[in-house]
Amino acid sequence: MPQMMPINWLILMFFFLFIFIVFNMMNYYIFNFKMKKQNKNKFLTKNSIWKW
Repeated sequence: MPQMMPINWLILMFFFLFIFIVFNMMNYYIFNFKMKKQNKNKFLTKNSIWKW
């Protein structure tokens, strides 16, 4: 593409790889934080009521 500035393909690959890794880490920690918050209430109620 003529309008694209001349960036090395290796640098471009590392740039997208970095964005991909940061996005996945952010998604993992947000999801993990939500699950920890929800699991505190669930474990307290479910573990206290055992019916065999």
